Amino acid sequence: MNTQAQYLKAIYLVQEREDGPASTGAIADMLEVSPASANEMIGKLEDQGLADHEKYKGVSLTDEGIVQAREALETYCIIERFLWEVLEVEDFRTEARQLEAVIDETVAERLDTIIDRNDRCPDCFDAEADACELLDIELETEPAD
Repeated sequence: MNTQAQYLKAIYLVQEREDGPASTGAIADMLEVSPASANEMIGKLEDQGLADHEKYKGVSLTDEGIVQAREALETYCIIERFLWEVLEVEDFRTEARQLEAVIDETVAERLDTIIDRNDRCPDCFDAEADACELLDIELETEPAD
C-alpha cells in the first residue's frame, strides 16, 4: 500500500520530469497502482490542500505539497543510500520502497548521521534512474566488441 508521502514524492518527481503537471497515468505507473487508486489519493491530497488537480491537465503540488514531497524524497534518499552504502543491499531500490512507508523522521535522521548526506539532497535524486545521483553504483554495460 502506498502512503500519502509516496504519492507526494511521485507527483513531485513526475512534475519535475515533465516540467509541468503530472498526469494521473504517470503517477499510477510510477507507484504501480491503478489509475482509479491514484485518482482516489489525488482527491485526498487535494482535500488537504497539498495538490491541485485539473481534469485533462494533471496534478500540481501546492507549496505545502512540495515541502512535504521534498521531505519524503529526502527520507527515501537516506534509506536508499544507507541500504546501498552501509548494508550493501543489492536490491536496495525495492527495499527502500518497502521501508519508506514505515521509517519515521527520527529513524531517518539517525540513518542520516551514518551516511553523511550531501547538502544537494533531495535535488540529487534522478527520477529516471530511480536513485540518488550520489550513489556509487557501477552501471551494467555490455562489453565492447
